[in-house]
Amino acid sequence: MDLDVLNMFVIAGGTLAIPILAFVASFLLWPSALIRIYYWYWRRALGMQVRYANYDDYQFCYSYRGRPGYRPSILMLHGFSAHKDMWLSIVKFLPKNLHLVCVDMPGHEGTTRSDLDDYSISGQAKRIHQFVECIKLNRRPFHLVGTSMGGNVAGVYAAQYPEDVCSLTLICPAGLPSTTESKFVKQLRELQESKRIDRIPLIPSTPEEMADMLKLCSYVRFKVPQQILQGLVDVRIPHNEFYRKLFLEIVDEKSRHSLHENMSKIKAPTQVIWGKQDQVLDVSGASVLASAIPDCHVYILENCGHSVVVERPRKTANLMLEFLALLHSIDNNKKQA
Repeated sequence: MDLDVLNMFVIAGGTLAIPILAFVASFLLWPSALIRIYYWYWRRALGMQVRYANYDDYQFCYSYRGRPGYRPSILMLHGFSAHKDMWLSIVKFLPKNLHLVCVDMPGHEGTTRSDLDDYSISGQAKRIHQFVECIKLNRRPFHLVGTSMGGNVAGVYAAQYPEDVCSLTLICPAGLPSTTESKFVKQLRELQESKRIDRIPLIPSTPEEMADMLKLCSYVRFKVPQQILQGLVDVRIPHNEFYRKLFLEIVDEKSRHSLHENMSKIKAPTQVIWGKQDQVLDVSGASVLASAIPDCHVYILENCGHSVVVERPRKTANLMLEFLALLHSIDNNKKQA
């Protein structure tokens, strides 16, 4: 073989080997860095841009795609200990001409975290209203989406700021009393009785606890490699003290049933999506909302747990689009009448 050709193969092989070795090293040694790169790449691939907005000395971090148009903008509120990027699995199935905004909830990811802040559900709703005013999202009423803790906040927001919200999607929302005790609630009660409340199942500190949390939150059993479990834990551990404080705040008497206390004030057309096999928040909460909100559309997803956004992203996106299309059609019929 000609020496120049041999050199070309060596150089080409070396060029390919560098990124492969870098990936393997990251996977084995720095899985948390790999997870951050993964979200960064996914945001770019879906056209989501990260921005910051300031309200006095308070900073909100959010991502967005598209511009406000004739269709309502969509604001998405994530759940406890998550971040704005959890919505990327749904964004993938939404049209690119929709104006989407995903914000980091108070104290999470790039949004300000302060020991002086009010992290009750009502306090978080007030902060989200400040964010909405900062970016002038409420120039026209928008569609509000929230899941779990974010669903609790979204429902309270719709009740307290009805002029801002034209429609509402609640995905397995917290803040409701339940006639059936979920597996998670049973675990919490047992921990309280044994005075081991520091071992909250939604705040893992080891790969094994992370695996248990994923099983609790999902009906679908994801096979997650040990290195990725370690990376997920490494990303969360620096924030676990805050998560414990936040958790105790939102299960306190002031916030525990916030959505239930405000649901009769919700006037916007409301969509409720719930996983039938939810082990964190029992699916019976859907009927509680349906009985209290006049224009409420309930969808129960079979073979789905609490992590609806991750387990059934395409179905969830389609349900949201069908709901918005229905409301648009009703609105047009009213105008023509």
